[in-house]
Amino acid sequence: MTKKEQKDLTQYIKPLNMNGLRGRVLDMPPSKKKNKQILLLYGHHASIERMLGLAEELNKYGSVCLPDLPGFGGMQSLYKIGAEPDLDALADYLAAFIKMRYSHRRLTIIGMSFGFIVAVRMMQRYPELTKKIDVIISIVGFAHHEDFYIPAHTKFLLNAGSSLFSKRAPAIFARYVFLNSLVIRATYLLVADRNVKMKDASTTERSRRINFEVGLWQSNDVRTYARTGKVMLTLDLCKNTKQLSVPVHHVQVEEDRYFDNRIVKEHLSIVFKDVSIMKTSLKGHAPTTVATAKEAAPFIPRKLRSILKGTV
Repeated sequence: MTKKEQKDLTQYIKPLNMNGLRGRVLDMPPSKKKNKQILLLYGHHASIERMLGLAEELNKYGSVCLPDLPGFGGMQSLYKIGAEPDLDALADYLAAFIKMRYSHRRLTIIGMSFGFIVAVRMMQRYPELTKKIDVIISIVGFAHHEDFYIPAHTKFLLNAGSSLFSKRAPAIFARYVFLNSLVIRATYLLVADRNVKMKDASTTERSRRINFEVGLWQSNDVRTYARTGKVMLTLDLCKNTKQLSVPVHHVQVEEDRYFDNRIVKEHLSIVFKDVSIMKTSLKGHAPTTVATAKEAAPFIPRKLRSILKGTV
């Protein structure tokens, strides 16, 4: 994608003001008279800009709406209004957004990683909204903390770090000491030859990716990032006694460095009545950026394209 084309995509980013919080939303109108309404939700370490390529690719099948969630992508956090950014609060916010945006329309939800679990929890808490949802699509999503490949000692350290940096003072310290641009750049340069996001890149591309990572680390609210990190480490969406009737189509990466795909499938089958698994040719979990539609194409396997077209 050329710089000009990227600039054209950003024209669809608009202010989002809801529940006393200011953020942004990407609102792409349908192309070629497609009527499908697609709600796209990004993951934990992400932003609207990271997902532009995927949004462009999905735009072939209908309108695409990609909102910030509180504390992510530069949006103000729930802490600002005296609320804790736990999974239920984020699910409540998403439900309010859907009621506002899709009051008289049906929709398809596509959630990447953390975005998927927010959508699932929203459906569990607001079963009446499931009647509006045709399908939910998981892109490297999950449903339980045991889905992760994490050694016990690493999990302990991550839990401790999440608890610490979800507090105000440590979060401020982390933002201006650990997450200043010089430290982030130096860290990525130090591990670039071993880091899965950097090791395959040319010098110029590596510099571009590091610049993007700086923006990602600094745009997300540290306390929200830490608190929701703990959410993922303790997640159990299988506790809900009633299975969701909305079909889920799960796109998995064969060599995912984070998830055990077999266990992910087992847990999804507990949460949902109807589960289908699709494989992608991507390596790892997800790239740093999905800057172009071409780069995003592997996230949407052929069968999923048929589903989006309405031919399956």
